[in-house]
Amino acid sequence: MRIVAGEWGGRRIQAPPGRGTRPTTDRVREAWMAMVSPDLPGARVLDLFAGSGALGLEALSRGASHATFVEQDAKALSILRANLATLGGAGRADVFRTDAVKFAAALDAGAFDIAFADPPYGKGFAKALAEAFAAVPFASLLCIEHGRDDALPTLPGARTRRYGDTCLTFIPAPE
Repeated sequence: MRIVAGEWGGRRIQAPPGRGTRPTTDRVREAWMAMVSPDLPGARVLDLFAGSGALGLEALSRGASHATFVEQDAKALSILRANLATLGGAGRADVFRTDAVKFAAALDAGAFDIAFADPPYGKGFAKALAEAFAAVPFASLLCIEHGRDDALPTLPGARTRRYGDTCLTFIPAPE
């Protein structure tokens, strides 16, 4: 895996070993970041179900001021911390080992500018996260990667882009 663009563009990062984590492909990550790139400079970003940290690291590389990473798996956290150290981004990041949905549900409205989430497909996490966001919009924009068979609630302003079996749903906070 590599950082696609920005300050760390082209730099390689590690992915957690095994099948427990499904990294976002470079193609999907590039499309994802292109859609939010105008909002990244100076943004406070949240990377839920962070895995290797690729989404938050990509956002930092493209000008986000700070990233908060949330991951429960110890092996993935070790890789994420190593990636932060390799890129020199540890001073612009916080890392939490906890349940991502519970973490998000406990946030105040507007705690972040952009929230990224890449939960495991087919386990209901994407839906639970969208419901938590509908109750308390903890970011100006929530971006969820999910499988095409993962049903999300219908929320005002939400739009979905599909890339094969992968979908990206963008949900703005209500005004």
